[in-house]
Amino acid sequence: MFVSLSMSSFFIIYFSVLAISCLSGLVFLLSRVPLNFVRIHIGIISLPPLVSLFALINNKFNGVIGPWYLDSISWLMAFFVLFLGLIIQRFSVRYLMGDQSYRKYFILFTFTTGSASLAWLSGDLRLMTICWGLTLIGLILLIRLNRGWKVACQAATLSVRLFAISWVAIVLAIIWLFYATGQWQLSSALTNESLAHLEYWEKIGINLLLVLGVMIPAAQWPFGRWLLESVVAPTPVSAIMHAGLVNAGGIILTRFSPLFHDNPAQIVLLFLSSISVVIGTGISLVQVDYKRQLVGSTIAQMGFMLIQCALGAYSAAIFHLIFHGLFKATLFLQAGSLGTRIEKSSHVIKTSSYLWTMLGPILGIIVGVSFWLKGMENGYQFISALIIGWTLSVSWKQLVAFGEGSIGRIAGLLFLVGFTIIYFIIHNYFYHWLPTPTYQSNQIPMWILIIVVCLLLFGSTVMRMGMRKHSSVFFSILYLWFVRLGEAKPKAVESHPNYLKFLSHGGNK
Repeated sequence: MFVSLSMSSFFIIYFSVLAISCLSGLVFLLSRVPLNFVRIHIGIISLPPLVSLFALINNKFNGVIGPWYLDSISWLMAFFVLFLGLIIQRFSVRYLMGDQSYRKYFILFTFTTGSASLAWLSGDLRLMTICWGLTLIGLILLIRLNRGWKVACQAATLSVRLFAISWVAIVLAIIWLFYATGQWQLSSALTNESLAHLEYWEKIGINLLLVLGVMIPAAQWPFGRWLLESVVAPTPVSAIMHAGLVNAGGIILTRFSPLFHDNPAQIVLLFLSSISVVIGTGISLVQVDYKRQLVGSTIAQMGFMLIQCALGAYSAAIFHLIFHGLFKATLFLQAGSLGTRIEKSSHVIKTSSYLWTMLGPILGIIVGVSFWLKGMENGYQFISALIIGWTLSVSWKQLVAFGEGSIGRIAGLLFLVGFTIIYFIIHNYFYHWLPTPTYQSNQIPMWILIIVVCLLLFGSTVMRMGMRKHSSVFFSILYLWFVRLGEAKPKAVESHPNYLKFLSHGGNK
């Protein structure tokens, strides 16, 4: 039904349904409106993702309209944010029923996802900054949804401080870019002619500000505390953080990739992200709190996404951003049902022959080296070859070597082959479909890449050895250090929340 519309008319329709969704949330705030209206609200907020999906599969609606820059990346991000927001809000209809902030939750949620979608559709740097700032404000309000809980207020306060630093860093980078190029439009400011006006040291300064601006929302070291403290927010809030919020660094650096290309700031991002991968993995291994395990995993995964950006693999970063967001949001929504999944304990220890066990690492080395030889001058190819080889080795061990009998090993092998084929089909589709610049030349010296790889391998090896030697002093120190990093600060802990005392005396109004 949209085929005959012009690009400007179509965007007006998109903006209108987005505004109607926010208006629906405001209506639901009125106490006279029955709670059943929430189901109507869910129906209304399903319109923006449908419209963005239509634009995504139809290139007719790509182009520049005033301050908006519409291409496949922007429509993809808008659809991703709004669709994931729709699923999570639908999940929350029953999950948060009875919460005293039930009505406020849905308008804040709709406002946050709507602002995020507009940020990624913006072509004007000023508009992008404003919409991203509104998104951060919405996220802070969601973290602080239960104002009567001291812990939630502490988490929100910490988020305000760090998000303010992040937002100001991005604002300064954009103002600096405008001062040097005289352009507010993203597409105009990042042309070769405009960037030629920038001195080399100016590029470094702007890029370092961008690195600071994206590392904080991604909870990278040493700024990961806000995400660890945010686990006190309702679980659906933790899920929506993965809809272009904590993983916003991938899209921001992709948009600014012509400026970020071939710059020392990439090395800074590469080292800090590598440290975050090790720390996040360690936190996820030692935490017993399920949500903190997921947060530790997110820190590590966002570190890897930023490593991809540092190496110029922006298509891979977008691919990672989307699928990790869907995967991690699903795990958060399943967190409440984790306690019901208790299986009978089994003392059966899986064993396998030495030949089957060693065949995995051998295949991993062969496949990894073969993948690297396709582009030896490519830094991202080197990292990818290492990851593919490592993944194949681990997957072979779990699915094939430890399979139960011949049938189990054959089934595991078929699953491994089938999943690999599906992965490469989807990856290649994204790679050729997304119009992202892929500066995958050898921008970063190979010796730096080798140091980073050694850091990742050393961290992984140390953690694996430490986890096996439970009685060693080294393991105890390592274990307690990661526990300390992942636990809440003492001032953010409340033994008996005041709002529970208030409710127990019948004060819920």
